[in-house]
Amino acid sequence: MIVSKRVIRVLIVDDSAFMRRAIEKMIASEDGIVVVGTASTGEEAVTKQHDLKPDLITMDVEMPGMGGLEAARMIIAQRGAPIIMVSSLTRDGAETTLRALEIGAVDFIPKPNSAYIDILRVKSDLVEKIRFFGSRIPATPRPAAPRIAPVVAPVVVAPAIVAPAPEPARPPAVARPRPMRAGAFECIALGTSTGGPVALAAVLPRLPKDFPLPIVIVQHMPPGFTKALADRLNSASQITVVEGENGMRLVKGTAIIAPAGRQLTVRRVAGGVELKLEPDVKKSLHVPSVDVMAASIGEVFGAASLGVILTGMGHDGVDGLAVIKKNGGYVIGQDEASAVVYGMPRAAAVAGLVDRVCALDDVARVMCEAVGTPYITT
Repeated sequence: MIVSKRVIRVLIVDDSAFMRRAIEKMIASEDGIVVVGTASTGEEAVTKQHDLKPDLITMDVEMPGMGGLEAARMIIAQRGAPIIMVSSLTRDGAETTLRALEIGAVDFIPKPNSAYIDILRVKSDLVEKIRFFGSRIPATPRPAAPRIAPVVAPVVVAPAIVAPAPEPARPPAVARPRPMRAGAFECIALGTSTGGPVALAAVLPRLPKDFPLPIVIVQHMPPGFTKALADRLNSASQITVVEGENGMRLVKGTAIIAPAGRQLTVRRVAGGVELKLEPDVKKSLHVPSVDVMAASIGEVFGAASLGVILTGMGHDGVDGLAVIKKNGGYVIGQDEASAVVYGMPRAAAVAGLVDRVCALDDVARVMCEAVGTPYITT
C-alpha cells in the first residue's frame, strides 16, 4: 500500500468528549496525520466539513439529534471527505454502520472503548485506513440497492461502481486466463475485506434461489457485525445467507458467513461436509482468515473448489487460494476498476492464482456460468 507524503487532515465527530480525545490520542503521534477539528453533533460535522475541508472524517454512528448516518448521507451527497464510521458493538450500531457503507461511507472501525476488542489492533487498523482513504478521492454516493428479478434474455449488466483511481508505479497484476469447467464444482470459497459488505450485496442477491452450491464467506469484521451482515444479505437475497455455527452442514443454495473472532474450516463427516469453528491459536492477522478457510475448502473439495476473491486491503487469501489451485480448482478475481481497495485480488493475481478477472457486476454471472445455472439481474 502506498502512503501519501502529504499531511492528511482529519475531522473527528463524536458526541462523547472522552471518545473524541481517545481517537485523537490514537492518531496524534502518527507522522503525516493531523486532527484539524472535532465535532459533537451531526449538524456540526456537516458545517465543519464545509469550513475545514478535511481529507477524512471519523463519524460516530449514534449521536443525539442528527445521527451519524444522516450526517454521512449529507456529506457524501456534497462529495465531501471520505468517512470512516466508528460503531459501538451493538445490533443497532452494526445495522446503522452497514447502511452507512451502502450509501457511501468507505469503511468502519469498532469503538475503541470496548473491553471486547483489541485496542492496539483498532489503532493500527484506524491509522492504516486513514492513510489509505485520506489520500484518495472524495466520498461518492452509491445508488440505492436495486430490486432484483429473474433474468430474461438479454442479460443487462448494471453500471460499474466508481472506485478510486489506480495507484501509480505498481507492477501490473497478471492473471492467467484458463477455461472454466462449468458444472464441475461442489463448493465456493469467497473472501473479501474493505468494501466487502457492499460487494457482497452486489453478488449474493443476484444468485437464483436454486443455486446448486454452498458458498462459504470470510468477510473481515469485528465481533458483533457478521450476524447483522448475514441477516441483511439474507433479506435481500433469494438464496439463504446465515452466520456460521460450529457443526453446521454445507447446503446447496446457502451462503455461510464466518463469524468474527473464530477461524473457520470444513471437514467431511458422515453424510456431508460441516463447519468447524475454533479459536485462533496461531494468532493470525485476520480472524477469520480467508487463507484458513480457502485452504480448508481446497483440501476437502480439491478440483471441485471454486475460489472468489473480492475487494480488500492486504493479501489475505493468497495462501488459501494457492491450495485451491494446487488441487486443481479455479479462482475468480475482482478487477481493479470496480474494487474499493485492489489489494487482496491484486495479490492473488500477481501470485498467478487468478484464472478469470471480472468486474464486480459480473461476478455473480460468472459464478452462475461456473455451475451452469441461470443468472439474475436488475
